[in-house]
Amino acid sequence: MHILSPIAAAKRVLRAMHRAGTGRRARAPMLFVVLAAAASPAGAEICKYADTDGNVHYSNVAPEKGWKRLGCTLGDDGTVRRAGPANGGTARSTSSPAGFPRVDTETQRGRDDVRRKVLTEELATEEKLLVEARRDYADGAPAPLPEEKADADKYRTRIGKLRQTVNVHEQNVLALKKEIGTIK
Repeated sequence: MHILSPIAAAKRVLRAMHRAGTGRRARAPMLFVVLAAAASPAGAEICKYADTDGNVHYSNVAPEKGWKRLGCTLGDDGTVRRAGPANGGTARSTSSPAGFPRVDTETQRGRDDVRRKVLTEELATEEKLLVEARRDYADGAPAPLPEEKADADKYRTRIGKLRQTVNVHEQNVLALKKEIGTIK
């Protein structure tokens, strides 16, 4: 998306009016627009924002509440600054808010051990369910049930559900392994 400076936008409007043959009376107010644009700072800051739905917007005015500033471009030179704190202060990176209770290393290690044990048990259960689901799916060609021999749609529906069950268990196994890998 290309954003015009106020002067460039006013010049475009004046050229369009000239080509259209608009009279002098209509040009007089436009002269005011050009002069007002010239008085505004040429290095106006254009910022990139993400709204609450994740849509990206560009603007030189403050956004609605809840929008996140992603970065800004300064004037005609096109330099980009990373977004800083909206209040102009310095950014601090902390893992927990001030005054948040701290946990000693041994207590945290015990909690991590319990978490690892629970996740390992869940992983074992999920792997068993995956083996059963793959056996039932039989590589996409399970034997049709008696009521499915006359109704091919019923058979295809069951195969689809079996395939979906296999996919869910595979994703669960991957997620649990990833989660176990993040425990310190």
